[in-house]
Amino acid sequence: MKEILPGVFHWTTYHEGIGQDVHSYYVSAADPACLIDPRVPAEGIDWFKRHKPPENIYLTNRLHYRHSKRFAIYYGAEVWCHKEGLHAFGRDKKVTGFGHGDGLPGGVLALRVGVLCPEETAFHIPLGKGVLSIGDAIIREDGELGFVPDYLMGDDPEGVKRGLKKVFTSHLKRDFDAMLFAHGEPVVGGAKKELRRFLKGL
Repeated sequence: MKEILPGVFHWTTYHEGIGQDVHSYYVSAADPACLIDPRVPAEGIDWFKRHKPPENIYLTNRLHYRHSKRFAIYYGAEVWCHKEGLHAFGRDKKVTGFGHGDGLPGGVLALRVGVLCPEETAFHIPLGKGVLSIGDAIIREDGELGFVPDYLMGDDPEGVKRGLKKVFTSHLKRDFDAMLFAHGEPVVGGAKKELRRFLKGL
């Protein structure tokens, strides 16, 4: 667990289902505290007792449920996913739906991404100079921003890329200086400039 910003923690775990490392976040500075796309860290689920117990869990898409049920049972946290993704959860997984543009507990704003899948969401968190949390829409590999491989983009990868460029260009109007990724190390400082440079180069 690493505190990358005051009250924002990041950790990496190996996801056996996809055979690669994935990234999770805990925002203790939010009121109430929340988790984003969580898996249980190496420190164990009890680690969060030393801080503020997470009351909400935010999923950037339906596929990032990960270890949410463990946190929901242990801490009584409420799991949230965009309403278009709720069909993926059975009765044993209680998930609350939201819409794009909705304000969520802790001051978190759900921003529309879509394109890759209808429920794909980015979260804007009003902490410090602003934080933007991104799921599968943009990844970060070897310090560079990019997209998932074309074979994961359906029948029209170039159309998906154009759509993602358009939607994230619209999000540049938001105030943020850090970006959190479900796939890749976070950017702490200068994030908007880095995102703008990436989009301009497409």
